[in-house]
Amino acid sequence: MNGFCHRFFGVLVSALFLLGSGAALAGDSGKNSIFYEINLGVLDHDTDHLWSGFSRESGVDINVEAMFTPSFEIFGGAIRPVAGASINTSGDTSKLYIAARWRYQFDRGVFFGLGVGGAVHDGETDVKSDDAKALGSRFLFHNALELGYRFKDNSTLAFYFDHVSNASLADPNQGLDTLGIRLGYRF
Repeated sequence: MNGFCHRFFGVLVSALFLLGSGAALAGDSGKNSIFYEINLGVLDHDTDHLWSGFSRESGVDINVEAMFTPSFEIFGGAIRPVAGASINTSGDTSKLYIAARWRYQFDRGVFFGLGVGGAVHDGETDVKSDDAKALGSRFLFHNALELGYRFKDNSTLAFYFDHVSNASLADPNQGLDTLGIRLGYRF
């Protein structure tokens, strides 16, 4: 494992620790918490026939994400900062990301979200084999889309899609998509 991977996974472990301690900070009421919601999901890695158009990598990603309490109200929804990680279980590309997520909450529990931000990954930047995406840059744009339901006990269930790429600012730009389901808890 190269030096970047060691640092990457050190940051990842730190992020997971912060997510776990955030639940403890929130207590029962969450009134003084910096966390608005914490999510845990299982995502299909490098999903075929979506935004990127083709698949080369395999496995499942375990996704953890924290949405923070500061918000900006716009268009009937709220924009909040998020930080997360997707860890690939097959040793392919994993990523850390930060983003701004706009989320609209409908009256009957359904919510919809859109996000944009940046990501750093431990995958390939250049074409080296037919079984790895060449992402062109270590730092990528991160876009997300979610559709979910908030239950009365503050738990959530959502379908989640994200895409990372360098937006053709570097060559190659093969992009990477994930799609799956997440469980969450709102404080």
